[in-house]
Amino acid sequence: MKRRTAAALHDHPAAPTRARRWGILVCSLIAAMTATAATSGFAYVIPALHDDGMSLGTAALLAAVPTVGITVAILAWGWALDRFGERRVLLISLLITLVGTTGAAAAAGIGASEWVLGAALLVGGVGSGAANGASGRIVIGFFPADQRGTAMGIRQMAQPLGIAVLALSMPVLASTAGVAAALAVPAAVTALGLLTVYLGIVDPPLPASVLAAQPDGNPYRSSTYLWRIHAFSVLLVIGQNMLWTFVPAWLIIAQGWTPLGAGVLVTVTQVLGALGRIAAGRVSDVWGSRMRPVRVIAVAAAVTMAALALTDQFDSALAPAMMVLASIATVADNGLAFTAIAESAGPFWSGRALGVQNTAQFVTMAAATPILGAAIERLGYPAVFAIVAAAPVLALPLIPGDPRPREEEVIPRSGAS
Repeated sequence: MKRRTAAALHDHPAAPTRARRWGILVCSLIAAMTATAATSGFAYVIPALHDDGMSLGTAALLAAVPTVGITVAILAWGWALDRFGERRVLLISLLITLVGTTGAAAAAGIGASEWVLGAALLVGGVGSGAANGASGRIVIGFFPADQRGTAMGIRQMAQPLGIAVLALSMPVLASTAGVAAALAVPAAVTALGLLTVYLGIVDPPLPASVLAAQPDGNPYRSSTYLWRIHAFSVLLVIGQNMLWTFVPAWLIIAQGWTPLGAGVLVTVTQVLGALGRIAAGRVSDVWGSRMRPVRVIAVAAAVTMAALALTDQFDSALAPAMMVLASIATVADNGLAFTAIAESAGPFWSGRALGVQNTAQFVTMAAATPILGAAIERLGYPAVFAIVAAAPVLALPLIPGDPRPREEEVIPRSGAS
């Protein structure tokens, strides 16, 4: 593969129509769902594996393997995106993901050892590392600035939609048709994503301003903007991780909900959180700012988390409602940060910058989960909710102002039509 050069940009047809852009957005969403399927799917077969005699410790360790894979590979995939473009890298990465997810299903089907199964899960996780960054770059490349927030909010629905597909299919298949059949679901999602990318994705047009720019100019050296986004995002993700990880146990153990009732509420909360991301993106388009809505979201996250702590402390019936509001607030900033990073870093650095963003958040969540779990055991849920409410307060002074907008005249590349 040859490195993309500015000189090669003159040889391609006109930019895509509005309808084609939205079609490409749908393809990008499906491609991003493959990362969720590859990294989160195994968790849904843990009960069946436990029934078959696998220890919970071993099953939990295997469930963490894909996340390890994506974490160690995501920066390398970002470099590849910057160097070679989205379509080619997506095709290669999804082929690797398909090998891993198909291999995991096959390993379960033949009763292979945990080492073989873990190796397949690791390959799937490594391959999935390009999907999030590539799909985000595609949104930035194809949509004008006044539509990007909304488009990125829609793209960010890939995670809750992917979780919904896994949650609705894999446990049932695992209990009725076996673990191998359930693990075929992530493989099927990946195969669909690969086909979608092959048929529907082209590299987005590049801004004409890049022709005069230095492609290798490091945006991290020219300002603190990206550093500050990474910093506040790390703080804001703590609340998201707290609620996503511990709310089911909180509802069932501390609030006395049935597993079915808790599952329904969590699913509804996921859907509302996805809609909240779209709403936040739309507000950022209307306001012409990515960072002003983030400040509002940070305040809302702090207030709702504090309200959750207060209502839980006094055993109020309002506590579950506060949990829903806090869950919506703590995920609403993700798309805005992603959009701002890609816009600021530009097409020659956004792959790596988005890789840094994802890696920082993955590492933070991995480190925070055991700490929060131990704190809950020692202090109780209300106290930990209150502690977590401080994270968005600390994030507020780190949120930067918006940079000056850049010229958006574009020159298409690689088959845009």
